Amino acid sequence: MDQSPRKIDLRRARREEETNAPNELAARLVTVLDPMSATSEAYRTLRTNLLYAFVDEHPKVIVLTSPGPGEGKSTVCANLGVVLAQAGKNPLIIDCDFRNPAIHKFFGLRNLYGLVDVLAGMCSLQEAWKKPVEGLKVVTVGHLPPNPAELLGTGRFSEFLASVRQEFDHILVDSPPAGLVSDPAILAAQGDGVLLVLDPQKTRKGPIRQAMRDLETVGAKVLGTVINNVKYSQVGSYE
Repeated sequence: MDQSPRKIDLRRARREEETNAPNELAARLVTVLDPMSATSEAYRTLRTNLLYAFVDEHPKVIVLTSPGPGEGKSTVCANLGVVLAQAGKNPLIIDCDFRNPAIHKFFGLRNLYGLVDVLAGMCSLQEAWKKPVEGLKVVTVGHLPPNPAELLGTGRFSEFLASVRQEFDHILVDSPPAGLVSDPAILAAQGDGVLLVLDPQKTRKGPIRQAMRDLETVGAKVLGTVINNVKYSQVGSYE
């Protein structure tokens, strides 16, 4: 069998993607489906904090992670990307969860090719990104690599991050949970800051402390925590 790298048939891949894309947008992207909801407003507040709370040292590459699985980091990443685009910014979402990629599902995309294929030279960044929402570009994982941590630590990935820094206002990096693998620490060391996503129904103090220690070990700057899966018992209003 020929194991040499081949260029992807992008036209065919696009057709398959458009034909077979799973429709999970309505279930996941509240900022698109219900932009006037309290949850959407919470995402806009998060956007404001990121844009104005760090005036002197504006974070451009932001890594999103969580202490454990199922705490909503990908949900926050996807919705934060949408509200940044809605504010007229030029954001890019990169799915760097090579072990359990999910970003493509939020936008109803097929994960046929993406970041891994760009790093392997099988397609360009412009060929790999998708535009599921006006003003927002998304790069999925693509073909799953056999050595995720090693790939994230390569010079090719560092060069890729350096190039997108020049092209986009904000780069949101969806990473695996910090408590499971070393990938988030590798990514955090190359980013400008980390958002740690917590679920009050699931997250325990021990994993939070361990995640913070792991991030501090590599010199990562934790920008703050995002509390996900909060029930609004009462939503106020004003006139």
